[in-house]
Amino acid sequence: MARQASVVRDAFPAETARAIGARLYQDLHGDIITGKRRPGENLSETRIAEQYGVSRTPVREVFHRLVEEGFLRVVPQVGTFVAPINLAAVADSQFVREALECRAIRLTAAKATASDIRGLRRELKTQERAVAAGDRARFFASDEKMHQKLLAASGHPHVWDTIAAAKAQLDRVRYLSLEQGDWIAMILEQHSTLIERIADGDAAGAERAMQAHLHTVFAAADRISTEHADFFESPRAKPQRRRP
Repeated sequence: MARQASVVRDAFPAETARAIGARLYQDLHGDIITGKRRPGENLSETRIAEQYGVSRTPVREVFHRLVEEGFLRVVPQVGTFVAPINLAAVADSQFVREALECRAIRLTAAKATASDIRGLRRELKTQERAVAAGDRARFFASDEKMHQKLLAASGHPHVWDTIAAAKAQLDRVRYLSLEQGDWIAMILEQHSTLIERIADGDAAGAERAMQAHLHTVFAAADRISTEHADFFESPRAKPQRRRP
């Protein structure tokens, strides 16, 4: 561990404690969102402070921020753990996305230029290559970029900022869902359908395709919870496996 801390310090010799704290927050936040740190995983202030070559004070501050944001949970006299995914927060995020993106997609279908369509199809090709390579991170990044482009083509590019700020818990489900090969293939097919509806100028069809696409997050949570029920929490009942 001491060697690892030395490597961190050598890689960022001029970083201040504040800068290291900011990087620590970004690292931990990103690891939780992407599922690299699973719900229930224990985090040690001491180990992370050693890893980053800082005192426990900035680590404690980062932990406190992540607790307030709902990503960590402190159990007194036991430890600090990655919090389960809050399904109520997922539902709220989904409500925001559906309200904004389904409205915007009708405008995109009406306004999209030939250049817009080419850009969307390029993203689809990027996603196809990512699937072939088994590169989930690249697929997710391209997915995000595609949705940004859809909103930009609607004439409301900054709406994406509102959506992005609201969907952290939802993104935790989305990342976990991509660990299943058949799921990522399904999302790719939905993206293809969505782009073709836009290319056809079919506003109603594009809206239906977008709504169906966004609703997959609930099916994903349902599916994941059959194997990892402890990954989730909600004031409502946990999702149950659907009968065929």
